[in-house]
Amino acid sequence: MGEAKHGAYERLSSYLAQDPTNHGLLVDAAEAAIDVGEPKAALDLLDRAAAQGVPGARERNLAGLAAMHAGRFAEAATSFAALLDDGIDNPAIRFNLAWSRAVAGDPEGALAVLDDATSEALPQAAALDVQLRHAAGDFDEAFARGKGHLERYPDDRLLAAAMSVLALDMEDRELAAACAAKAPDHPDALATLGTLALDDNDAAGAMALFNEALARNPDRARAWVGRGLAELLTGQTDKAPADIDRGAELFGSHLGSWIAAGWAYFVNGDMATSRQRFEHALALDPTFAETHGSLAVLDLLAGDMDSARERAKVAARLDRQSYSAALAQAMLSAGQGDAERSRAIIERALHTPLDGTGRTLAQALARLGSGAPTIQ
Repeated sequence: MGEAKHGAYERLSSYLAQDPTNHGLLVDAAEAAIDVGEPKAALDLLDRAAAQGVPGARERNLAGLAAMHAGRFAEAATSFAALLDDGIDNPAIRFNLAWSRAVAGDPEGALAVLDDATSEALPQAAALDVQLRHAAGDFDEAFARGKGHLERYPDDRLLAAAMSVLALDMEDRELAAACAAKAPDHPDALATLGTLALDDNDAAGAMALFNEALARNPDRARAWVGRGLAELLTGQTDKAPADIDRGAELFGSHLGSWIAAGWAYFVNGDMATSRQRFEHALALDPTFAETHGSLAVLDLLAGDMDSARERAKVAARLDRQSYSAALAQAMLSAGQGDAERSRAIIERALHTPLDGTGRTLAQALARLGSGAPTIQ
């Protein structure tokens, strides 16, 4: 198939060498260039065709596709939106417009054009629908729609990978594992399996899964965070802060990853950077319980008992299940103020249940750091 496409492109290019202004040949060659992974050549050919007159619907669609393949998503979105405005409406146009807007950083605009008919017609649109709603924080709606999409497309790997991430956030381990198993080569599914392994205290297995996810896509934030957490659990504590930082930076505003980074620096004895990470999370959202609880621990170690008590109270008030609040309260009750002894408590807490939930600090960090999906 690949050889046939390359042969077609070369043949059309040879024809154009003999007849360089032939409009039909220019457009056919542009389409062939896209098929063989030469989007810039396609755009050049379409520019030559456009110089001969106003582009038609086919040329404009090809221009959008070529821009997508070239990574020029804002330009692609402009092309597809113009087609839609002109009444040229079909699932392929709508999906390409939604995808281009999403990658260009306009998720609201993407959802606005990703209608039910498109999600029902194309499995890749169904996957994007789940990712966009999940990223927007509409977990319940995304989950309900995603289950419907899975009934329609039970074996689609993109949809399965997207649902594996969402199912983790919905505390549905069984569905998360089942969906990830359908896409074992997808970085999101691998990161899901890694997070589940961390949840089961299988740090070595988690490490292997996160490494594979990053080998397939080095921009997967949750895999960086997960690998850093696995490093904490396997004694490679010196490597953990950089990996978790990388994930937090890729996520941007995801609070849990910044909290995880703060604890990684804490375990390594870098209290100043630990506090910076927690304070960054606080600046992003002052209502997140784990931030207050984490800062309470640092205040306790700094000898500021009044601030530690107040922060621990705030954390517990915001979330009774806060792991950092539980840790701070335990340390306060034990009268701990010694940095070395407290670090030892933290390291034990990585493996020991913190409270009645049975969740360890590592498991809590894994869930906090797993993050929301990215459109890539």
